[in-house]
Amino acid sequence: MTNPFENEDATYLVLVNEENQHSLWPAEVDVPEGWRTVVEASSRQECLAYVEENWTDMRPASLVAATEAAGSASGR
Repeated sequence: MTNPFENEDATYLVLVNEENQHSLWPAEVDVPEGWRTVVEASSRQECLAYVEENWTDMRPASLVAATEAAGSASGR
């Protein structure tokens, strides 16, 4: 059986969770709870290009917010 997450010929979605983490997801697999689709069914390459362009900060969104809050609090 082929791994559905690594099939070059399959159709994929790009999912994002509340922490702004991105995931390449096989289109035929149900989207897990807590994730939303930001790119509808597309080629693996198109989805990877979207992820590379849009997920430039690997830190979870909560860490980014905490870091920014700490930075603005120390700047007072």
